[in-house]
Amino acid sequence: MNRTALPRSRRIVPVVAVAAAAALTLAGCSSSSGGKKAEEEAGNISAGKANTPRMTIAMVTHAPSGDTFWDTIRKGAEAAAAKDNVKLIYSNDENAGDQANLVQNAIDQKVDGIAVTLAKPDALKAVVAKAEKAGIPVVGLNAGLSVWKQQGLLSFFGQDESVSGQALGSKLNGTGAKHALCVIQAQGDVNLEQRCAGVKKSFSGKTDILYVNGTDMPSVKSTITAKLKQDSSIDEVVTLGAPIALTAEQAVSEGGGKAKIATFDLNKDLVSAIQDGKIQFAVDQQPYLQGYLAVDSLWLYKTNGNFSGGGEQPVLTGPAFVDKSNVDAVAKFAAKGTR
Repeated sequence: MNRTALPRSRRIVPVVAVAAAAALTLAGCSSSSGGKKAEEEAGNISAGKANTPRMTIAMVTHAPSGDTFWDTIRKGAEAAAAKDNVKLIYSNDENAGDQANLVQNAIDQKVDGIAVTLAKPDALKAVVAKAEKAGIPVVGLNAGLSVWKQQGLLSFFGQDESVSGQALGSKLNGTGAKHALCVIQAQGDVNLEQRCAGVKKSFSGKTDILYVNGTDMPSVKSTITAKLKQDSSIDEVVTLGAPIALTAEQAVSEGGGKAKIATFDLNKDLVSAIQDGKIQFAVDQQPYLQGYLAVDSLWLYKTNGNFSGGGEQPVLTGPAFVDKSNVDAVAKFAAKGTR
């Protein structure tokens, strides 16, 4: 998969993620070359599915309802749970206080592990500490890269949003864009704010920020349309999620504008839009992998004492670019809802 040409100091090479994924896959199945002996040595693992004691893992995210990105994370988590003989309890709420309550519910249910997103880490800090005090291991995914170690999490799976934003901004420098509009669909969300800040840092042109209500697509469309009419010099719209990108494309098309669109994150329709030339490219952080590794890492910790990333480094799942040059290879997986 193509990646932008970054200076060596900022180049993302998710070797840890690749190595972790390989290790997790091997841990979950018997060796094809080891035969019966390898299976016997594995003890409690056979035929690619764990027969370890049933455990319960809660995944609590800040996902808004109806966002396909989070459906992909959940699918990855469910795939790992099925392999690992895990009962997965998935819950989500974009309100940080309510998300904290969901984590408390998981603690009250005495789950065996918790995977959580920290989009607003201060609001989750106290309840995460409660989980750890109760002896429940906690891992982070997607949001919270800058605080996961401070809050005592075992591991973190995701991408560095600041670096991914800088990667996108650098890529825009090669497109001829001069004035970018970065659209944030949830004000105060650490991940989203860092993405736009990264774009602004590396993009050589002008970058404006526009806040929209990501739960109200008609409002998103009208707000983007109004901004483009107000400032005709905007020639690039950067969105931070596939549904927002597709709505922005409608706003540009129906408004008769000439702005091009780049985005973060994928779904099936977004992949089709790249194939059709309606969207330039997307930054892919592989949400399926985030969900899968978060659950699998808790299973490995509970059954074998493993720490993904050694407990010291995050496991990076991105960024990588999907554009005209490689979109067809991704499309078959996007059609299944796993990319």
